[in-house]
Formats: sequence, C-alpha cells, structure tokens
Amino acid sequence: MSGKALLVTGGSRGIGAETARLAASRGWRVAVNYVSDQVSADAVVAEIEAGGGEAFAVQGDVGAEADVLAMFAAVDARFGRLDGLVNNAGIVDRKARVDEMSVARLERMMRVNIVGSFLCAREAVKRMSTRHGGQGGVIVNLSSAAARLGSPGWYVDYAASKGAIDTLTTGLALEVAGEGIRVCGVRPGIIATDIHASGGEPDRIEKVRAGLPMKREGRPEEIASAIVWLLSGEASYITGATLDVSGGR
Repeated sequence: MSGKALLVTGGSRGIGAETARLAASRGWRVAVNYVSDQVSADAVVAEIEAGGGEAFAVQGDVGAEADVLAMFAAVDARFGRLDGLVNNAGIVDRKARVDEMSVARLERMMRVNIVGSFLCAREAVKRMSTRHGGQGGVIVNLSSAAARLGSPGWYVDYAASKGAIDTLTTGLALEVAGEGIRVCGVRPGIIATDIHASGGEPDRIEKVRAGLPMKREGRPEEIASAIVWLLSGEASYITGATLDVSGGR
C-alpha cells in the first residue's frame, strides 16, 4: 500500500474517523475531511502520525461544489495522486413523518447525502480513471440499512437519500469498471456514533436495541473493517456490490 492516497469525507468522527485510522495503519496516506470540527479532525491526524502514518485534515462541505473542488485540489497538492475515496459524509435530521417535512429540510438532505457523494465521486473518477490518465482506484460509498427498511416514522428522506447511494454504487461501478476503478458500498445498521444525537435522538440506540437481531448495536470499527477490506486488494474482483454490515437487519 506504500504511497497510496485516500480521501475520507466526514472523517473527523464516528465511522469516518475509524476508517481513517484503520486505513492509515494499513499503509494508506489519508486526507481527513471535516466540515466544522477541526479539533476532532486534527486529533485523528495526530493519532495517525503518532502511529507512523501520514495524514492531513482538509475542511470542506461536500454539499458545496466549490468546497469539493478545493478539497480535491488540496489532496492533489499534498499527495500528488488519489487511489481511494470513502464517500462517508452524510447527515440526518429530526425524527419526522413525510407530511411534516419542509422543502428546506429535503433540499439540505439531498444536497449533502446525494449531490455531495456524486460530486466527490466525479472528482475521484477524474483522477483515478485510466480514461483520464489515472492508475485506477476504489470508491466506497456509505449507504445505510435504512435504504432497504425505509425508516417509516423516523426519516424517510434519509432512507431515500441512501437508496440513491445504492443506485450510484451500481451505476458508477458499471460505468468505470473498464477504467481501473472499483465502486462498492457498505450499508451499516444501528451503529454507536453521534449521528443519532445530531438528529435529535441521542437515546435512539437504547430505544431500539431490544428489537435488533443481535440485541446490540454495531461499533464504528466494525464498519471501518468492511470499508478498508473493500479498499484492499483482497476485494479486487468486487465491484458494484453493497455489503450489509447491519447485524442481520
């Protein structure tokens, strides 16, 4: 893996942070993207560097094209190449029914979760595709078990945005399969991260734990292990697939 460069969006906390740490331990040079929490992003970078790895933090809102372009330019300047992208950045909103959702909420959800992933994938393909003079690479998109379950009464908009990510994974994989790029997805289930609190439900895990098939939530490192495996040569014949890491949900 020596010299290979990876960008992890939303890499300052939760699944993104665990992915950045694990990838760095496997030899990836890692760009840790964050929107506003520079302290957490810098802490992830410091931990990677303390372990002998190479990383840097890069600010950017994936839902803003100018930020995405600046973020990829920073990766170009620092690493001079890109070999992997983890499309991890995403948001949820307050628990609501569809008949309670505002246009502003819907537009924000789709801009960050869908448009942001498309923009980052676009820029990654421009750098990695042999059609554009690249050397190939891997994109891993973060979906959710919600894409299959629909999340009724909680956030159908979030579930729908992740359904779009599943389609992006399938379509883009076929589009660039002959250009040296693999595109895969991971669908986490209920995972112990602060995304629940950001949606106004800090106790959501406690509410649903008894109904989970394994009677426990997943850990961020369990998702990171799947992501980093898909990035690796061990998954070299896998593209267009989305792996459920959802504890049976």
